[in-house]
Amino acid sequence: MPKPLIGITLGRKFKDGEGLFAISETYIAAVERAGGIAVLLPALRDDEAVRLVRQRLDGLLLTGGADVDPALYGGQSHPSVYGVDACRDTTEMALVRMAVESGWPFLGICRGIQVINVALGGTLYADLPEQLGTQVAHRSEEEGHPVQIDPTSRLAGLVNATEIQVNSYHHQGIERLAPGLKAVGWAPDGLIEAVEVPGHTFGLGVQWHPERRLDAPQHFVLFKALVQAAQGGYTG
Repeated sequence: MPKPLIGITLGRKFKDGEGLFAISETYIAAVERAGGIAVLLPALRDDEAVRLVRQRLDGLLLTGGADVDPALYGGQSHPSVYGVDACRDTTEMALVRMAVESGWPFLGICRGIQVINVALGGTLYADLPEQLGTQVAHRSEEEGHPVQIDPTSRLAGLVNATEIQVNSYHHQGIERLAPGLKAVGWAPDGLIEAVEVPGHTFGLGVQWHPERRLDAPQHFVLFKALVQAAQGGYTG
């Protein structure tokens, strides 16, 4: 069976007026180690390009990065909001909607879970410390925190547990869950940390960064499941 092609979304930064696309190579390593072929996806500028990506790739990985534009979910801006890229937002949200409608396997990480939620009609906390409090240090990657997992969820089956320890580096998160999504993981302060699309081939979003913990089976398994789903072999 040929290795599936997994599209990995890219972030964009500007230097001297020039846009530079980049991504941490840990995402590429995760897909390759899981048995897939990484295909890097910059922001796309027309609907036809999005449709062609859907036709030619077998799965989608939505990566972390800068913040989603608060205007897209009716939110207020905040001084901590950074790196808003309208073209990236538009591209990724179109890909998410297409994936949900067509059964295209996808995994969202950090910003990725936020994009999934906004694309499907949910909202975000623009700044967690100010709007949710500081019970959990969501921007302390070294310390991390536990996540409680719905025992009936696909995620629980994948990690074979109802609680796992995760890293944490984000200042935004899901506020109102989008229609059509199911919350399946929560931080100790109640923040939604994992979502699934019920009945979907493989539609999963997590707030943490499993690509930074590939040596831990409970994190690497998420990439294995994405690749298996892209090959048509996922049965979870």
